[in-house]
Amino acid sequence: DGKIYDAYVIYPKNHTSEANFVEYFVYQIMPDILENKCGYKLCIYGRDIYPGEDAASAIEKRMQKSRRLIILLTHQLTNSKEDAYDQHIALYNALVQNDTKVILLEMETIGTYEKLQESLRFIIKQQGTIKWKEEHTVHPQTPNSRFWKQVRYHMPLTHRSS
Repeated sequence: DGKIYDAYVIYPKNHTSEANFVEYFVYQIMPDILENKCGYKLCIYGRDIYPGEDAASAIEKRMQKSRRLIILLTHQLTNSKEDAYDQHIALYNALVQNDTKVILLEMETIGTYEKLQESLRFIIKQQGTIKWKEEHTVHPQTPNSRFWKQVRYHMPLTHRSS
């Protein structure tokens, strides 16, 4: 299908203490479970998009080469204008061109979703979110936890046996 990545990851890129966990999750936990243990290939901004690249077109190209979009929902993402660009393109591609499935990971309880952009609320209404918080205590590193099983359910089939 011409795609290089199984999923493009969108997450808040600020440096608050909450974002430190999110970055740890994005750079350590997700690759460990989804790439090392399950055989997926992720595209993560800051790891797979390089300094000096035109971020806007790089983001767009990587998204087009991804089978899924994984969006990490945090209070910061709901309030941040900084991430609006890649989120906006992602949602446009997912909803308008309808060629990319979106997986929403609720990293902390957002409560009401009214601060989210309309397109995100639409996706939540259609398919809901996968909530991380209940997993905190129970082995986040195991691909067989409820959280990761739900994520894998929404991911494309891998062609490698794991």
